[in-house]
Amino acid sequence: MKIARIKDQSGHTALAALQDDGTLIRIKGKVLETSPALTGERVTAKEWLPPVQPTAILCIGLNYRKHAEEGGAAIPEYPVLFLKNPAAATGHGQPIRLPKVCEKEVDYEAELAVIIGKTARNVPEEAALDYVLGYTAANDVSARIWQSVKGGSQWNRGKGFDTFAPLGPVLVTPDEIPNPNALAIRTELNGAEMQSSNTADMIFDVPTLISFLSEDTTLLPGTVILTGTPEGIGWARNPKVLLKAGDSVTIEIQGIGRLTNPVTG
Repeated sequence: MKIARIKDQSGHTALAALQDDGTLIRIKGKVLETSPALTGERVTAKEWLPPVQPTAILCIGLNYRKHAEEGGAAIPEYPVLFLKNPAAATGHGQPIRLPKVCEKEVDYEAELAVIIGKTARNVPEEAALDYVLGYTAANDVSARIWQSVKGGSQWNRGKGFDTFAPLGPVLVTPDEIPNPNALAIRTELNGAEMQSSNTADMIFDVPTLISFLSEDTTLLPGTVILTGTPEGIGWARNPKVLLKAGDSVTIEIQGIGRLTNPVTG
């Protein structure tokens, strides 16, 4: 099932199942419930929200081999973890706002996001996917100068500004994505392809990440794990390609759909 979290035509938050023809059918229940029920009622999305309201956003850096290579970084021995402020989450169609404190430095990053559905702690790799509520597309928007210079040697600040975590458009349940490490992933900027890869290029696959992150650490339901970005980021290009007001950036992942956000100043 493809589950959207929206503001309906009355302005109320609602859940809906996205159908193959693009229509939305209202769902009774909560997104963190295991078996939401279809009502048969069609609903219109006045606004798209993140598929879940994250309890935490855990992010993995340098997790695609070719992305590490384009930045001249060594292949990490262990997953590289940083955090985003959960308040940075925003939905499909909502603007990415360029912070006033940023220079010309804001970049896109296409990422597969994994949403944890039940409390996870010390999860073995072979059982890790049993804890997944679903998958969605993410854009790990990044202020590169803040990431490398102004953030006190940590990535969190440059990655955690408001609107820097677009998620969506839908949460796709695991029955529709039996192998999250076999998905095409790409980015379009103003219609031009900027990233094109496959989640098979991950250094640490999804089960490995869930197991690693849950070692003596409780992952609450609603935890969102961003699994890294492939090669093709704007900062690594010559000349650099950076987001500016008026741009439109789309993250597309096979089996999930297209997450599109305009960029505003």
